[in-house]
Parts: sequence; structure tokens; C-alpha cells
Amino acid sequence: MGKRSTHPKPGTMLRVKDGVASPDFPDILFEGWRCKVVEVSKKKSGTKYIVEWDEATLNAIPAEYLQQCEEQQLFYQMAYLDPSEVEIEE
Repeated sequence: MGKRSTHPKPGTMLRVKDGVASPDFPDILFEGWRCKVVEVSKKKSGTKYIVEWDEATLNAIPAEYLQQCEEQQLFYQMAYLDPSEVEIEE
């Protein structure tokens, strides 16, 4: 029998855990933001989830975050998160 993956698959809805900040802007908290897994990236340095924010989250993103992303030329609609930072949305 093969090893069973414990990682969510693309399409799985997640919620960012309390206390988790943006990896790019530590002053912006992602806690409670909802997202969908787009891709699971497995590398020697560890597993990361590429996620896309859901519509409700996109509508509630603080203007400060949007401005910082624009200034740094970052795509605000997605993020790269560690599995320990999220939980599966029930």
C-alpha cells in the first residue's frame, strides 16, 4: 500500500490560523482569511501551499495591504503559505 498524503489537494478550502501574518508584510495579519489551495509545492525545504483568496476575503482585504502589494509588484490575490499556518475549512 502506498503512503497516504496528509496534505489538502488543490481545490480544498482553508482558513488561516490566528496570529499568522503576511510573509511579505509582517504588520498585516492573515488570520481568519479564507482561501483555496491552487497547488501543493513539495521541495527539500518543505511543503508550501499556493493559495488563492476567496471572494469574501478579497472584498475585505485592507487597503494598506493592497497598496504595499502594488508598491512591491506582488500579486495580492494569492499567497504562499506553510501548512502549519492554515487549517481545513469545515
